[in-house]
Amino acid sequence: VDMINNLIIVLFSALATGGAVVVSQFLGAREQKSANKSAGQLILLSGILGLGVGVLCFVLARPMIRLFYGSIDADVLDAGTLYLKIIAVSYPFLALYNAGAALFRSMGNSRISMQISVLMNIINIVGNAVCIFGLKMGVDGVAWATVISECVSAGLIIRSLMKENGAMKLHLTKLRIVSGKLTQIVRVGLPAGMQGAIFSISNVLIQSSVNSFGSIAMAGNTASSNIEGFVYTAMNAVYQTSLSFTSQNLGGEKFSRIDKIKNICLGVVPVVGLVLGWGAVLGGHQLLGIYSSDPEVLSFGMRRLRIICGTYFLCGLMDCMVGSLRGMGYSVIPMFVSLTGACAFRVFWIFTIFAVNRTLEVLYLSYPVSWIITAASHMVTYYIVRKHFPKEDKA
Repeated sequence: VDMINNLIIVLFSALATGGAVVVSQFLGAREQKSANKSAGQLILLSGILGLGVGVLCFVLARPMIRLFYGSIDADVLDAGTLYLKIIAVSYPFLALYNAGAALFRSMGNSRISMQISVLMNIINIVGNAVCIFGLKMGVDGVAWATVISECVSAGLIIRSLMKENGAMKLHLTKLRIVSGKLTQIVRVGLPAGMQGAIFSISNVLIQSSVNSFGSIAMAGNTASSNIEGFVYTAMNAVYQTSLSFTSQNLGGEKFSRIDKIKNICLGVVPVVGLVLGWGAVLGGHQLLGIYSSDPEVLSFGMRRLRIICGTYFLCGLMDCMVGSLRGMGYSVIPMFVSLTGACAFRVFWIFTIFAVNRTLEVLYLSYPVSWIITAASHMVTYYIVRKHFPKEDKA
């Protein structure tokens, strides 16, 4: 169910990204009313989309699992169906939290969303412990703990927006669809969502290649990818910074700051990626030991960690360039560049280089190589796009 859940999260995050860009530009231009209307559109659209996706996943849980995972054991299918049906209840709340967090980031305030996120994770962990060890529940307990944590986080983020003063103050009774603002959000968010969705689908092909090495390799791969998620989250914060600050300064016609923001983010993200990535590699056996004590699983996990986490800063560089481009209002171009440089290239790698030399190391090398190619392509694209904007600020 992880692949389906990740696909949904990507969709909600992309919508939030589109809203953050539009709101940031209005804030930078000091157009408070337009920023407020756009913020309201993002919240309204996120709630509607989250509800629709939740209902769809609840009704079609079993066929969706069959579609993504093919032929699986009946007991696994039943457990996965139950989990997806329950987790679907959280989707409207997840969408609202992502939207609210994006709005706070667009103001340059990530403290509130971080605090709520920490609380959400604590509730989730405690809920898992209570449901599994206290109430003796199975996958349904894990799912309900997630639902509860998402409900609390959505409620807190919406409450925080309602208590805000100024452009971001949320008036639930005044939420109405405004086609112009809605179009702006979708224009930026839709390409990002398509990119994320196709990324997720391409990763299914890589996962199936990993599966061919057996269940132990799958377990090591899964454990490693969970650890990588923490490194990615830290680097993603730099991407969000690049996106928000570029949008704000573009809206305020502070064009001279666009290059400075890009350069600072490109300087910060490799430090974050290298420190956390190699920290994960050096402490790999201990970290992987949280997920399994099997020496073979640990060995397979380390094979992935060394290659992925050791070079993860390259992914951070790639994402920061995407943040700069989207911050300038260009979302379609980086989508095509990413899909060609990362997704299409990895598929090509699997059917050519990996087909000739079928080892996990060769398979995992497709990641850093694709990051290098895509980051370089984004940098070229950035300098082409940058020529469309003045170098100096407008008086």
